[in-house]
Amino acid sequence: MALGLTKSSLSTITIILRYLMLWGAMFIVVPLALARSDTDPTKVTGPNACGECHKEETTVWRGTHHFKTFREMPRNKEASRIAKKMGIKRIKAKSLCLNCHFTTQKIGKKRKKTIAGISCESCHGGGKDWEKLHSEFSGKKKETESKAEAKSRWKKSEKLGMIRPSATYALAKNCYGCHVVPEEKLVNVGGHPAGSEFELVSWSQGEVRHNLWYSKGKSNTKASPGRKRMLYIIGIAVELETALRAVGVATERKSYAVKMARRAAAARKKMAAISRALPNVPELTAMVSISKSAGLKLNNNKALSAAADKIAEQALTVVAKYDGKTFSGIDGLVPASKKYKGKPVK
Repeated sequence: MALGLTKSSLSTITIILRYLMLWGAMFIVVPLALARSDTDPTKVTGPNACGECHKEETTVWRGTHHFKTFREMPRNKEASRIAKKMGIKRIKAKSLCLNCHFTTQKIGKKRKKTIAGISCESCHGGGKDWEKLHSEFSGKKKETESKAEAKSRWKKSEKLGMIRPSATYALAKNCYGCHVVPEEKLVNVGGHPAGSEFELVSWSQGEVRHNLWYSKGKSNTKASPGRKRMLYIIGIAVELETALRAVGVATERKSYAVKMARRAAAARKKMAAISRALPNVPELTAMVSISKSAGLKLNNNKALSAAADKIAEQALTVVAKYDGKTFSGIDGLVPASKKYKGKPVK
């Protein structure tokens, strides 16, 4: 439901580009579209194109709420009430609803069509520029492609906008870009919830989990302990960053501002618990300190935005330096399987 490329979005882009220049190959290239919660319709190929090779993953997707929103949301009474308050006549037409709840594709020069719910490219980036490249095995068969060729192929795909699962920060930004609602009026006037009780591990390992590619559909592999630790840490960091930005742009002491301030405060407490459990990771302590440097109040956008930028820098550094294997100290904080959002396909 984002309205476009905001000042905070541009700040995030600047941070990412600066760190790419500093650290070079240590970072996965993050596409510019990442800073928004929507995907460029001109770059969308559609889930059918992805499904040609990723059949098992597509089957999993069809059983999720991400898929079902395409048909169910326009018929939802609460959604209709919110739309009416916002002056929206058709939920699937030009509206605030499209960017977060649907996938749209540019047809021809002018026409934009809603083609699916939250689909592959909502998370992994519009595939027009990289779809063929990422799957062509450097022009060879899979068995004859060298490791160097495969590495080069992935690197090129990432530069063209592909967000791979290993791009933890990029994926988290996409998730929180919608699960923390980025539009004040939608909450204060429309009565839309300010966001969901989203947490990256419990949601990514639940019904949306689709780690089927390398087993050729035989098993939906669980994330490793190290991977889950990184998902948890970066998820909380991005939540803190996103909530601080939301408080910064709030203009009225109403529902949106209050709930975002509470969300920021809660995320700060979670990050403090993580830093206490991992005292030898200075970036975590820095994030806690930074988050306290700006007051959670109205008319404080400059300070809050600056704090959010610095937290993004620290999160990117964590992704570059660590893999989570030695972070067992936070295992008691990482959600267990009983807290996963929905049941994953086995």
